[in-house]
Amino acid sequence: MAFRPRFTINKKIQRALLEKERARGFLDAAKLKDGLVARMQTEALVLEAHHSTHIEGTELSLADARKILSGRSVKGVDPDDREELLNYKDAMEFVSEYMDSKTAITEGSVKDIHRILVKNVRGGSLEPGKYRRVQNYVVSSGTGEVVYTPPPPKDMPRLMKDFVDWLNACDHPPLIVAGIAQHRFVDIHPFTDGNGRTARVLCTLILYQRGYDFKRLFSLSEYYDKDRPAYYRAIQSARTGDLTPWLEYFVSGLKVQMADVSERGEAAIREEALMEKAASLGLNTRQQNILVHILKNNRASVEDVRQRFKLVRRTVQRDFALLAEAGLVREVAKNRTDPTRYYELL
Repeated sequence: MAFRPRFTINKKIQRALLEKERARGFLDAAKLKDGLVARMQTEALVLEAHHSTHIEGTELSLADARKILSGRSVKGVDPDDREELLNYKDAMEFVSEYMDSKTAITEGSVKDIHRILVKNVRGGSLEPGKYRRVQNYVVSSGTGEVVYTPPPPKDMPRLMKDFVDWLNACDHPPLIVAGIAQHRFVDIHPFTDGNGRTARVLCTLILYQRGYDFKRLFSLSEYYDKDRPAYYRAIQSARTGDLTPWLEYFVSGLKVQMADVSERGEAAIREEALMEKAASLGLNTRQQNILVHILKNNRASVEDVRQRFKLVRRTVQRDFALLAEAGLVREVAKNRTDPTRYYELL
């Protein structure tokens, strides 16, 4: 039987889709410079690679993930954790190249994604790019009980063919297609391991190909990883056959991520404008760093800046006086001896 997903685009989903479109409109209209977009894309890739592999059990910190993905060595990390992180980066780069080629998604491309994700992990025992030949199970990490039994291995070729045929023929809204595809893939569980990661990368590819790349600045896995029990509940809730609960969760996650991207984009634009003004006034790097610190924290006191940048108090006082004279900050105090005085941007 061909795959025919059952769901309802209810008011909650409609509202989330509308709010997400507003964020998309901001990204399309925002005057983000190429260098800024590149930095934000790098950060989004770090977040996606870290959080997606973290969901699956890697124990790397975000700080360590940043170092590894930038090419630096980190002592004491599990080799498989490191490899899975780097593999995820490679898979996302494959997705970007695949999107640019405008090629239809095939079983072969899905296998390619899986092959990249699990290469050189756990001694090569995960059969990269090959459908499973054994029955597997989804087990609760908390209780150890089986919460879902995927279809038997003999059904993998038929189910995956039906899945890819549906994916390339359906005309649902792009975000709905991506959400359904992610859940359906996890339901089929076609590989021995790495199904969650493959599903999330595939979801990203579908969004990219259908015009929703959002400048490649978002990380859905960050949303999932922040509350993994909610993520698992959302997946499980749709196993009754009705995908509506999962789609509610999925589009809400995109809405949250798009709002976050918009907020970071606006903050980056403000920071760039502030730095341009600071540079035009001949401010040194230390003074520029103080301005950025105030921007990110809304305010700053002399003591706060002294501790943050390991500076002499007198130096900070002189910097604040210069910034105030330049019309960049203002002092907020009840009187001349107010111990709670602070500075904010004008």
